[in-house]
Amino acid sequence: MEIRVSATRMQLLATRKRLAMAERGHKLLKDKLDELMKQFLELVKAERKLREEVEAALGRALPAFLQARATMSRAEMEGALMVSRAQSKIEAASRNIMNVKVPELSWVIGEAQDVYPYGFSGTSAALDDAVEGLTKVVPKLVKLAEVEKTIELLADELEKTRRRVNALEYVVIPNLEETIKYIVMKLDEMERGNLTRLMKVKDIVRKKRA
Repeated sequence: MEIRVSATRMQLLATRKRLAMAERGHKLLKDKLDELMKQFLELVKAERKLREEVEAALGRALPAFLQARATMSRAEMEGALMVSRAQSKIEAASRNIMNVKVPELSWVIGEAQDVYPYGFSGTSAALDDAVEGLTKVVPKLVKLAEVEKTIELLADELEKTRRRVNALEYVVIPNLEETIKYIVMKLDEMERGNLTRLMKVKDIVRKKRA
C-alpha cells in the first residue's frame, strides 16, 4: 500500500485518534453482529417449528374440505362459505431488534357467536371441522408471515454489518496501522538526521575553539 501523508507529529496524533475510533467502531459492530446472529438463529428455529405446526394444521383441514366436497355440491359449498358472520383484520405494528425495524402482526376477529359463515342445516359436519381447523391456523399463519419477514430483514442487516466489520478489520484498521508505522519511521529518520547534523555542528565548533 502506498502511503501518502505528511510525516508530522500532528498527523501522527490525528491518525492514532482515527485508529482508536476505528477499533471502537469495530468492537461495537462485532458485538452487534454477534447479537444479530443470536437473534437470527433463534428466529430461524422458531420459524421451523411454526411452519411444521402450520403445515400439520393445514394437512388436517384439507382432508376435511375434501370430505365435505364429496358430500356437498360445489354450489352448496360456495353458497355456505360466501358470507362470513365474523369480521376479521390483520393489525400491523413494528418493533426494533438491534436498530432494525421489524413487523409485528396480529389477527383480530370481531365479536361473533361463531366463525361458521353458514347455517348448519344442509351442510356437512366435515365442513365444520375444516372451517374450525382453518380458523385456528390463521393466527399461526399471520405469526409465520411476521417471523419470516423479520428473518429476511435481519439477514439483510447481518450482511451489511458483516461487510462493515470486515472492511474495518481487514482494510481500514490495517491501513491506519501501516500509516502510523510509516509516520513513526519517518519521524525517527528526521530525528536521527537532526541529531547527526547537530553532532557535526558541535564538532565544527569544537575544532574552531581548539
